[in-house]
Amino acid sequence: MYKIPLDEVKEKIITAGSINSNELDQKIHAKINELSGLVSEEGAAHIIANELGINLTSSSQERMKIRELYSGMRSVSTAGKVLKKFEVREFNKNGRAGKVCSIIIGDETETVRVVFWNDQVESLSGIKEQDLIVLKDAYVKDNNGGKELHLGDRGSMEINPAGLVIAAVREPLAQKDYARKEIGKLQTDEQNVELMGTVVQVFDPRFFLVHPETGRKLRDGENIQPALSYVMNLVLDDGTGNIRCVFWKNQANHLLAKSEEEMAQFKDGAVGFDDVKTELLGEQLKLRGRVKKNDMFERLEFNVQFVEKADPKEELARIEK
Repeated sequence: MYKIPLDEVKEKIITAGSINSNELDQKIHAKINELSGLVSEEGAAHIIANELGINLTSSSQERMKIRELYSGMRSVSTAGKVLKKFEVREFNKNGRAGKVCSIIIGDETETVRVVFWNDQVESLSGIKEQDLIVLKDAYVKDNNGGKELHLGDRGSMEINPAGLVIAAVREPLAQKDYARKEIGKLQTDEQNVELMGTVVQVFDPRFFLVHPETGRKLRDGENIQPALSYVMNLVLDDGTGNIRCVFWKNQANHLLAKSEEEMAQFKDGAVGFDDVKTELLGEQLKLRGRVKKNDMFERLEFNVQFVEKADPKEELARIEK
């Protein structure tokens, strides 16, 4: 099942005209009860869409809009304008050298990061911002609640093909597009949220092995040289409440101002990480991301997408305004 956000599943069902919002909510709750609580709201909504004969994703092999792409899709084609090109990053993991580079593309519906690995990176040498590209036979993977496009072995890219026009482009979210919220008023599945608060608790990072190119967790028995990844949690308090905040690899690096190699030193029993935790306690942070419910522990968590230390002058000006 593709990873389609619940609000988008509900929107597609309601737009089909078979049912209104209140009726849909009632059907979702009834379906969950019918299945003895063994299905999530998203799962129940998918079942209802299937029962109503509503196709949630395009079955066409033609080019798709970026908003129509969902994590788990394979062999997709899309097009977009290059909005940002990042520098090539070289790495060496367990004696295996490689490089990675990414770009942000957009169309009138949404933006998405496209990731290129190793030999694919050379194809970016001639790309510049504002170029138009067509991607074919790509796959979509989840990245901390968002989506990324990867070419894989079969994928291909065409730069500025004749006849391609993308007039309007939805720009990536800027800082002003994130709404400042109080922790005590947060609700599940809220997106584009900004929090500002004080770090009151820090947990040791958790390390795990992933596929060196795609970043997914390794399957049992998979014969490949893995790469190291990690996640760390802390609790942020703003006076109205507190919430556990989840920092995946890149965000953890930004938060602690440490490289992958430096983080790897904490792997065996997080030796030396106590000093890092002590320094972080009491820091005031400004975080942007999305609110998710952790069903296992029945609590809300904040999945961090951007992190920076709070600027006292900026916060004072905000209060005065």
